[in-house]
Amino acid sequence: MSGRVIVVGSVNIDLVARVPHLPRPGETVTGGSYERHHGGKGGNQAVAAARLRRPTLFIGAAGDDTFEKEVRRALMSERVDVSMMASLPGQATGVALILVDATGENQIAVVPGANGAIETGYVRDCLARLGPLSGDVLLVCNEVPLHVVREALVCGHAAGATTILNPAPATGIGRSIFGLADIVTPNRTELATLLETEADRTGRQAESAAADAAVRAKVLMDAGSDGPGVRKAAIVTLGASGVVVLERPDSGLGAVSAAAGERAESCEDADGLAAGISAGTPSAASGVGPSRDGRLRVWEVPANRVDTIDTTGAGDAFCGALAAALAEGRPLAEAVKRAVAAGALATTRVGAREGMPSAAELTAFLAARQIGSSA
Repeated sequence: MSGRVIVVGSVNIDLVARVPHLPRPGETVTGGSYERHHGGKGGNQAVAAARLRRPTLFIGAAGDDTFEKEVRRALMSERVDVSMMASLPGQATGVALILVDATGENQIAVVPGANGAIETGYVRDCLARLGPLSGDVLLVCNEVPLHVVREALVCGHAAGATTILNPAPATGIGRSIFGLADIVTPNRTELATLLETEADRTGRQAESAAADAAVRAKVLMDAGSDGPGVRKAAIVTLGASGVVVLERPDSGLGAVSAAAGERAESCEDADGLAAGISAGTPSAASGVGPSRDGRLRVWEVPANRVDTIDTTGAGDAFCGALAAALAEGRPLAEAVKRAVAAGALATTRVGAREGMPSAAELTAFLAARQIGSSA
Protein backbone atom coordinates (compact mmCIF):
# COMPACT_ATOMS: atom_id res chain seq x y z
CA MET A 1 0.00 0.00 0.00
CA SER A 2 1.31 3.47 -0.88
CA GLY A 3 -1.43 6.03 -0.53
CA ARG A 4 -2.19 9.64 0.22
CA VAL A 5 -2.79 11.48 3.45
CA ILE A 6 -6.10 13.39 3.38
CA VAL A 7 -6.55 15.89 6.19
CA VAL A 8 -9.94 17.30 7.19
CA GLY A 9 -9.47 20.11 9.66
CA SER A 10 -8.71 23.71 10.48
CA VAL A 11 -6.32 26.35 9.21
CA ASN A 12 -5.56 29.54 11.13
CA ILE A 13 -3.35 32.56 11.29
CA ASP A 14 -1.72 32.88 14.73
CA LEU A 15 -1.21 36.49 15.84
CA VAL A 16 1.23 36.51 18.75
CA ALA A 17 2.08 39.48 20.98
CA ARG A 18 4.86 39.04 23.52
CA VAL A 19 4.20 41.54 26.32
CA PRO A 20 5.80 42.44 29.67
CA HIS A 21 2.79 41.10 31.55
CA LEU A 22 -0.69 39.86 30.73
CA PRO A 23 -3.31 42.63 30.89
CA ARG A 24 -5.91 42.73 33.61
CA PRO A 25 -9.52 43.49 32.59
CA GLY A 26 -9.61 46.98 31.12
CA GLU A 27 -5.81 47.38 31.15
CA THR A 28 -3.73 48.32 28.11
CA VAL A 29 -0.22 46.89 28.05
CA THR A 30 2.34 48.42 25.71
CA GLY A 31 5.76 47.25 24.59
CA GLY A 32 6.90 43.81 23.60
CA SER A 33 6.98 42.27 20.13
CA TYR A 34 4.58 40.93 17.51
CA GLU A 35 4.75 37.78 15.38
CA ARG A 36 2.50 36.13 12.83
CA HIS A 37 2.53 32.37 12.26
CA HIS A 38 0.57 29.83 10.28
CA GLY A 39 -1.43 27.43 12.40
CA GLY A 40 -4.57 25.39 12.83
CA LYS A 41 -4.23 21.73 13.72
CA GLY A 42 -5.42 20.56 10.31
CA GLY A 43 -2.94 22.73 8.43
CA ASN A 44 -0.11 21.77 10.78
CA GLN A 45 -0.79 18.05 10.43
CA ALA A 46 -0.98 18.33 6.65
CA VAL A 47 2.42 20.04 6.60
CA ALA A 48 3.87 17.37 8.89
CA ALA A 49 2.77 14.61 6.49
CA ALA A 50 3.84 16.50 3.35
CA ARG A 51 7.34 17.12 4.70
CA LEU A 52 7.69 13.35 5.00
CA ARG A 53 7.12 13.07 1.24
CA ARG A 54 3.59 11.73 1.34
CA PRO A 55 1.13 13.13 -1.20
CA THR A 56 -1.10 15.21 1.07
CA LEU A 57 -4.45 16.87 0.44
CA PHE A 58 -6.16 19.34 2.75
CA ILE A 59 -9.96 19.69 3.02
CA GLY A 60 -11.06 22.71 5.01
CA ALA A 61 -12.07 26.34 4.67
CA ALA A 62 -10.69 29.85 4.84
CA GLY A 63 -12.54 33.14 4.56
CA ASP A 64 -12.67 35.60 1.70
CA ASP A 65 -10.21 38.02 3.32
CA THR A 66 -6.53 38.78 2.77
CA PHE A 67 -5.50 35.99 5.16
CA GLU A 68 -7.07 33.44 2.78
CA LYS A 69 -4.37 33.92 0.16
CA GLU A 70 -1.71 33.80 2.84
CA VAL A 71 -2.79 30.49 4.34
CA ARG A 72 -3.30 28.96 0.90
CA ARG A 73 0.18 29.99 -0.27
CA ALA A 74 1.74 28.69 2.94
CA LEU A 75 0.24 25.22 2.46
CA MET A 76 1.09 25.15 -1.25
CA SER A 77 4.71 26.03 -0.45
CA GLU A 78 4.84 22.80 1.58
CA ARG A 79 3.45 20.79 -1.39
CA VAL A 80 0.05 20.34 0.24
CA ASP A 81 -2.78 20.05 -2.29
CA VAL A 82 -5.26 22.82 -1.44
CA SER A 83 -7.60 22.33 -4.39
CA MET A 84 -10.33 21.30 -1.93
CA MET A 85 -9.83 24.15 0.51
CA ALA A 86 -12.93 26.34 0.24
CA SER A 87 -13.03 30.14 0.40
CA LEU A 88 -16.28 31.01 2.16
CA PRO A 89 -17.92 34.34 1.25
CA GLY A 90 -18.73 36.53 4.22
CA GLN A 91 -16.48 34.55 6.55
CA ALA A 92 -13.14 35.47 8.09
CA THR A 93 -10.18 33.14 8.00
CA GLY A 94 -9.67 31.54 11.42
CA VAL A 95 -7.34 33.43 13.74
CA ALA A 96 -5.79 32.77 17.13
CA LEU A 97 -4.99 35.86 19.20
CA ILE A 98 -2.20 34.96 21.60
CA LEU A 99 -0.64 37.05 24.37
CA VAL A 100 2.53 35.71 26.00
CA ASP A 101 4.19 37.34 29.01
CA ALA A 102 7.83 37.34 30.07
CA THR A 103 7.41 34.12 32.07
CA GLY A 104 5.77 32.19 29.20
CA GLU A 105 2.23 32.40 30.58
CA ASN A 106 -0.34 33.07 27.89
CA GLN A 107 -3.87 34.11 27.08
CA ILE A 108 -5.40 32.75 23.88
CA ALA A 109 -8.60 33.60 22.07
CA VAL A 110 -9.46 31.56 18.98
CA VAL A 111 -11.95 32.92 16.44
CA PRO A 112 -12.84 29.91 14.24
CA GLY A 113 -14.26 31.94 11.37
CA ALA A 114 -14.51 29.76 8.27
CA ASN A 115 -13.34 26.69 10.23
CA GLY A 116 -16.63 26.79 12.11
CA ALA A 117 -18.72 27.46 9.02
CA ILE A 118 -17.59 24.59 6.78
CA GLU A 119 -20.58 22.43 5.85
CA THR A 120 -21.06 18.69 6.04
CA GLY A 121 -22.19 18.51 2.43
CA TYR A 122 -19.01 20.18 1.21
CA VAL A 123 -16.76 17.65 2.95
CA ARG A 124 -18.95 14.76 1.77
CA ASP A 125 -18.76 15.97 -1.82
CA CYS A 126 -14.99 16.46 -1.67
CA LEU A 127 -14.43 12.91 -0.43
CA ALA A 128 -16.85 11.54 -3.02
CA ARG A 129 -14.92 13.29 -5.81
CA LEU A 130 -11.74 11.56 -4.67
CA GLY A 131 -13.33 8.17 -5.40
CA PRO A 132 -12.15 4.95 -3.71
CA LEU A 133 -9.72 5.68 -0.88
CA SER A 134 -8.26 2.22 -0.35
CA GLY A 135 -4.64 2.70 0.69
CA ASP A 136 -5.22 6.29 1.77
CA VAL A 137 -5.25 7.62 5.33
CA LEU A 138 -7.90 10.14 6.39
CA LEU A 139 -6.82 12.29 9.35
CA VAL A 140 -9.51 14.37 11.08
CA CYS A 141 -9.13 16.84 13.96
CA ASN A 142 -11.86 18.50 16.03
CA GLU A 143 -11.26 22.16 15.20
CA VAL A 144 -14.18 21.97 12.76
CA PRO A 145 -17.83 21.31 13.71
CA LEU A 146 -18.59 17.92 15.24
CA HIS A 147 -21.09 17.03 12.52
CA VAL A 148 -18.34 17.59 9.94
CA VAL A 149 -15.94 15.38 11.92
CA ARG A 150 -18.56 12.64 12.03
CA GLU A 151 -19.37 12.87 8.32
CA ALA A 152 -15.71 12.77 7.35
CA LEU A 153 -15.14 9.61 9.39
CA VAL A 154 -18.26 7.92 7.96
CA CYS A 155 -17.43 8.80 4.35
CA GLY A 156 -13.74 7.97 4.70
CA HIS A 157 -14.47 4.55 6.12
CA ALA A 158 -17.09 3.81 3.47
CA ALA A 159 -14.57 4.69 0.76
CA GLY A 160 -11.94 2.33 2.20
CA ALA A 161 -9.55 4.77 3.91
CA THR A 162 -7.84 4.14 7.23
CA THR A 163 -9.40 6.81 9.44
CA ILE A 164 -7.59 8.62 12.26
CA LEU A 165 -9.36 10.93 14.72
CA ASN A 166 -7.16 13.38 16.59
CA PRO A 167 -9.63 14.48 19.30
CA ALA A 168 -8.14 17.91 19.79
CA PRO A 169 -9.90 19.62 21.34
CA ALA A 170 -11.79 16.70 22.88
CA THR A 171 -14.79 18.70 24.09
CA GLY A 172 -18.10 17.20 22.96
CA ILE A 173 -16.68 14.04 21.44
CA GLY A 174 -18.62 10.95 22.48
CA ARG A 175 -18.71 7.32 21.43
CA SER A 176 -20.95 8.13 18.48
CA ILE A 177 -17.94 9.91 16.97
CA PHE A 178 -14.79 8.22 18.27
CA GLY A 179 -16.42 4.83 17.66
CA LEU A 180 -16.37 5.65 13.93
CA ALA A 181 -12.57 5.95 13.78
CA ASP A 182 -10.06 3.22 13.05
CA ILE A 183 -7.46 4.97 15.23
CA VAL A 184 -7.86 7.61 17.94
CA THR A 185 -4.86 9.67 19.17
CA PRO A 186 -5.65 11.60 22.38
CA ASN A 187 -3.05 13.05 24.69
CA ARG A 188 -3.42 12.56 28.44
CA THR A 189 -5.69 15.60 28.89
CA GLU A 190 -7.86 14.77 25.89
CA LEU A 191 -8.24 11.20 27.12
CA ALA A 192 -9.52 12.52 30.45
CA THR A 193 -12.05 14.72 28.63
CA LEU A 194 -13.26 11.82 26.48
CA LEU A 195 -13.75 9.65 29.57
CA GLU A 196 -15.56 12.42 31.44
CA THR A 197 -17.92 12.84 28.48
CA GLU A 198 -18.47 9.07 28.42
CA ALA A 199 -19.21 9.03 32.15
CA ASP A 200 -21.64 11.95 31.88
CA ARG A 201 -23.61 10.27 29.10
CA THR A 202 -23.69 6.74 30.45
CA GLY A 203 -23.49 7.15 34.21
CA ARG A 204 -20.47 4.85 34.17
CA GLN A 205 -17.84 5.94 36.67
CA ALA A 206 -14.71 7.25 34.95
CA GLU A 207 -11.39 5.63 35.74
CA SER A 208 -9.31 7.56 38.25
CA ALA A 209 -6.89 10.07 36.75
CA ALA A 210 -4.17 8.23 38.67
CA ALA A 211 -4.86 5.01 36.76
CA ASP A 212 -2.48 3.74 34.09
CA ALA A 213 -3.16 5.39 30.73
CA ALA A 214 -3.76 2.00 29.13
CA VAL A 215 -6.33 1.13 31.78
CA ARG A 216 -8.17 4.36 31.03
CA ALA A 217 -7.86 4.10 27.26
CA LYS A 218 -9.41 0.63 27.25
CA VAL A 219 -12.79 2.33 27.76
CA LEU A 220 -12.43 3.78 24.28
CA MET A 221 -11.93 0.32 22.80
CA ASP A 222 -14.82 -1.36 24.62
CA ALA A 223 -18.36 -1.29 23.26
CA GLY A 224 -20.69 0.91 25.26
CA SER A 225 -24.41 1.38 25.65
CA ASP A 226 -24.43 4.03 22.92
CA GLY A 227 -22.19 2.37 20.38
CA PRO A 228 -19.02 0.43 19.56
CA GLY A 229 -15.50 1.32 20.54
CA VAL A 230 -12.62 2.51 18.38
CA ARG A 231 -12.32 0.11 15.46
CA LYS A 232 -8.62 -0.73 15.48
CA ALA A 233 -6.33 1.12 17.90
CA ALA A 234 -6.10 3.82 20.55
CA ILE A 235 -2.77 5.64 20.85
CA VAL A 236 -2.31 7.84 23.91
CA THR A 237 0.52 10.36 23.74
CA LEU A 238 2.15 11.04 27.10
CA GLY A 239 4.74 13.71 26.34
CA ALA A 240 8.13 12.87 27.82
CA SER A 241 6.75 9.46 28.86
CA GLY A 242 6.25 8.35 25.26
CA VAL A 243 3.05 6.68 24.09
CA VAL A 244 0.92 3.68 24.96
CA VAL A 245 -0.89 1.76 22.22
CA LEU A 246 -3.93 -0.51 22.47
CA GLU A 247 -4.54 -2.48 19.27
CA ARG A 248 -6.99 -5.16 18.24
CA PRO A 249 -5.11 -8.23 16.96
CA ASP A 250 -7.38 -8.34 13.90
CA SER A 251 -6.80 -4.67 13.11
CA GLY A 252 -5.02 -5.36 9.82
CA LEU A 253 -2.47 -2.68 10.76
CA GLY A 254 0.46 -5.10 10.96
CA ALA A 255 1.76 -7.25 13.77
CA VAL A 256 3.61 -5.80 16.73
CA SER A 257 7.24 -6.03 15.68
CA ALA A 258 10.24 -6.23 17.96
CA ALA A 259 12.24 -4.73 15.10
CA ALA A 260 10.22 -1.54 15.43
CA GLY A 261 12.01 -0.81 18.69
CA GLU A 262 9.11 -0.77 21.12
CA ARG A 263 8.68 -2.86 24.25
CA ALA A 264 5.61 -4.92 23.40
CA GLU A 265 3.41 -7.33 25.29
CA SER A 266 0.18 -9.15 24.44
CA CYS A 267 -2.89 -9.19 26.59
CA GLU A 268 -2.98 -12.92 25.92
CA ASP A 269 -0.16 -13.35 28.45
CA ALA A 270 -1.32 -11.97 31.77
CA ASP A 271 1.62 -13.35 33.70
CA GLY A 272 4.14 -11.78 31.35
CA LEU A 273 2.39 -8.44 31.48
CA ALA A 274 2.18 -8.51 35.25
CA ALA A 275 5.94 -8.90 35.36
CA GLY A 276 6.25 -5.64 33.42
CA ILE A 277 4.34 -3.45 35.85
CA SER A 278 7.42 -2.20 37.65
CA ALA A 279 9.03 -1.24 34.33
CA GLY A 280 5.98 0.75 33.31
CA THR A 281 4.67 -1.72 30.75
CA PRO A 282 0.85 -1.66 30.48
CA SER A 283 -0.50 -4.73 32.17
CA ALA A 284 -3.55 -6.93 31.77
CA ALA A 285 -3.12 -7.82 35.41
CA SER A 286 -3.56 -4.15 36.33
CA GLY A 287 -6.82 -3.99 34.45
CA VAL A 288 -5.80 -3.04 30.91
CA GLY A 289 -7.95 -5.69 29.33
CA PRO A 290 -8.69 -9.33 28.81
CA SER A 291 -5.79 -11.55 29.73
CA ARG A 292 -6.84 -14.70 27.84
CA ASP A 293 -9.17 -13.93 24.96
CA GLY A 294 -6.66 -11.84 23.02
CA ARG A 295 -8.97 -8.93 22.26
CA LEU A 296 -6.24 -6.32 22.70
CA ARG A 297 -2.51 -5.95 22.35
CA VAL A 298 -0.97 -3.29 24.55
CA TRP A 299 2.52 -1.87 24.26
CA GLU A 300 4.60 1.22 24.93
CA VAL A 301 7.01 3.25 22.84
CA PRO A 302 9.37 5.36 24.98
CA ALA A 303 9.98 9.01 24.16
CA ASN A 304 13.19 10.00 22.40
CA ARG A 305 15.49 12.16 24.48
CA VAL A 306 16.17 15.52 22.83
CA ASP A 307 17.02 19.06 23.89
CA THR A 308 13.49 20.44 24.02
CA ILE A 309 13.03 24.13 23.23
CA ASP A 310 9.33 24.44 22.37
CA THR A 311 6.64 21.76 22.57
CA THR A 312 4.21 23.71 20.36
CA GLY A 313 3.08 21.52 17.46
CA ALA A 314 4.62 18.29 18.75
CA GLY A 315 1.23 16.57 18.80
CA ASP A 316 0.51 17.73 15.26
CA ALA A 317 3.90 16.43 14.11
CA PHE A 318 3.07 13.07 15.73
CA CYS A 319 -0.30 12.78 14.00
CA GLY A 320 0.99 13.85 10.60
CA ALA A 321 3.92 11.46 10.77
CA LEU A 322 1.69 8.60 11.93
CA ALA A 323 -0.65 9.16 8.99
CA ALA A 324 2.26 9.43 6.55
CA ALA A 325 3.83 6.18 7.74
CA LEU A 326 0.56 4.26 7.56
CA ALA A 327 -0.06 5.67 4.07
CA GLU A 328 3.37 4.34 3.09
CA GLY A 329 2.18 0.89 4.12
CA ARG A 330 4.28 0.62 7.29
CA PRO A 331 2.87 -1.55 10.12
CA LEU A 332 1.40 0.26 13.10
CA ALA A 333 4.34 -0.45 15.43
CA GLU A 334 6.82 1.10 13.01
CA ALA A 335 4.46 3.98 12.22
CA VAL A 336 4.14 4.82 15.92
CA LYS A 337 7.90 4.71 16.40
CA ARG A 338 8.37 7.15 13.52
CA ALA A 339 5.61 9.40 14.85
CA VAL A 340 7.20 9.53 18.31
CA ALA A 341 10.51 10.52 16.72
CA ALA A 342 8.84 13.22 14.59
CA GLY A 343 7.12 14.63 17.66
CA ALA A 344 10.44 14.73 19.53
CA LEU A 345 12.20 16.51 16.65
CA ALA A 346 9.40 19.08 16.52
CA THR A 347 10.28 20.20 20.06
CA THR A 348 13.85 21.10 19.15
CA ARG A 349 12.82 24.28 17.28
CA VAL A 350 10.63 27.25 18.15
CA GLY A 351 7.19 27.29 16.56
CA ALA A 352 4.64 24.74 15.37
CA ARG A 353 5.19 24.23 11.65
CA GLU A 354 8.75 25.51 11.93
CA GLY A 355 9.67 22.41 13.92
CA MET A 356 8.11 19.78 11.65
CA PRO A 357 10.93 17.48 10.45
CA SER A 358 11.69 16.65 6.84
CA ALA A 359 11.97 13.07 5.63
CA ALA A 360 15.77 13.35 5.58
CA GLU A 361 15.86 14.71 9.14
CA LEU A 362 13.60 11.96 10.44
CA THR A 363 15.60 9.24 8.68
CA ALA A 364 18.88 10.58 10.06
CA PHE A 365 17.43 10.89 13.57
CA LEU A 366 16.14 7.30 13.56
CA ALA A 367 19.41 5.99 12.14
CA ALA A 368 21.42 7.75 14.85
CA ARG A 369 19.16 6.28 17.54
CA GLN A 370 19.54 2.81 16.02
CA ILE A 371 23.32 3.12 16.03
CA GLY A 372 23.29 4.42 19.58
CA SER A 373 21.11 1.57 20.83
CA SER A 374 23.34 -1.06 19.26
CA ALA A 375 26.62 0.43 20.46
